[in-house]
Amino acid sequence: MTGRRFPTYYGVVDVTPAAVRRPSPKEDTVFAALASPVRREVLRLLREDGPQSVQDLASRFAMARPSFSEHLRVLREAGLVSERRDGRRRLYRLEPVPLVHVRDWLDPYERFWRDRLSALRHLLDGTANDTADDTADDTGTRAHQEERP
Repeated sequence: MTGRRFPTYYGVVDVTPAAVRRPSPKEDTVFAALASPVRREVLRLLREDGPQSVQDLASRFAMARPSFSEHLRVLREAGLVSERRDGRRRLYRLEPVPLVHVRDWLDPYERFWRDRLSALRHLLDGTANDTADDTADDTGTRAHQEERP
């Protein structure tokens, strides 16, 4: 792919192989795991309550145990949780490193939207100031015109 530049409303966007970074297969696995509301809830429970057994986690969901185990398998394969045996119990624990990679991947988009919203705020503040100035001018002019006979 040769380098190409495209004009946009926000400036010129450089679309070159270096600028277009595709997620790695590992990142794809993490994003796919996070796509499920059930799996996100499991992560929330592990974050808030710490390591838990499969039985404790499964009891909070209205689904068959094999279906729930499949969700845990997806989370484990994505590296989002780890499993350790404690006698006959399997304890699951949140692994934060893949989430740090997700945050790192999202950071440029967050900066992009923060910059866009900041620019919009400045534009709207400028428009509000211009409108306030126009209103003051109109009021002053009318008052001056009323004083004339």
